[in-house]
Amino acid sequence: MEPIITITNLGVCYDKVTALEHVNLTIYDNDFIGIIGPNGGGKSTLVKAIMGVVPHSGDIEYSTTLLRHKKPHIGYLPQISSFDKAFPISVGEVVMSGLQAEQSLLHRYGADERRRVDEVLEKAHLSELKNRSIGELSGGQLQRVMLCRAIISNPRLLVLDEPANFVDNRFENELYSLLQELSKEMAIIMVSHDLGTISSVVRSIVCVNRHVHRHDSNVITEEQLRNYDCPIQLISHGDIPHTILGEHHHCSECNSKK
Repeated sequence: MEPIITITNLGVCYDKVTALEHVNLTIYDNDFIGIIGPNGGGKSTLVKAIMGVVPHSGDIEYSTTLLRHKKPHIGYLPQISSFDKAFPISVGEVVMSGLQAEQSLLHRYGADERRRVDEVLEKAHLSELKNRSIGELSGGQLQRVMLCRAIISNPRLLVLDEPANFVDNRFENELYSLLQELSKEMAIIMVSHDLGTISSVVRSIVCVNRHVHRHDSNVITEEQLRNYDCPIQLISHGDIPHTILGEHHHCSECNSKK
């Protein structure tokens, strides 16, 4: 497996508050990673560091296969779309806008670009919505449109931050099914608070709680979470569905505030 990103001794601070420290992580070209951890533990900070949008200490090395125009070429789907649904723009135009970083402002899109829009919309089962205004879309449809926008430029790595937020169960299942197909073509990193759901989709799990621990399996135990200092709840499936929450003391500073 070829490493596409190698992170060494990464640290991120906000106003002298440490968000991440001593992070060492390697991401490979066939990875499908689920990132889990408590709120405020640094999950979004980690992906923002990978995207190169937050200052950090340590090193992030990108393989030449991930670089385009000397910058890491990464598709990104944020938690909440910044698109104004009242703006008069069609689904096809939104997806096409994902190519803007690759072209000059005066570039006129031709047949090849329009064909690429059709391909990604078909892959997401959205072809019939191509000419529809984004204001007419449901939350799940808009999320899939934004995913098409993130992948239209054929990135080697796709990063998603809580992609299933604000969508119903039907669209969540369709989204995860699409991501499984995309994982055959590119590496994927997906932030999620829902270990129970993503464990059926991802191939590896990374626990983030200021420190980072990689687990090269989609099955993770309560003991491993304790060892990783990651206070995530495990849901047990059985005749009587139930959730067991263990006591968790993850830092002396937190304990002193009790």
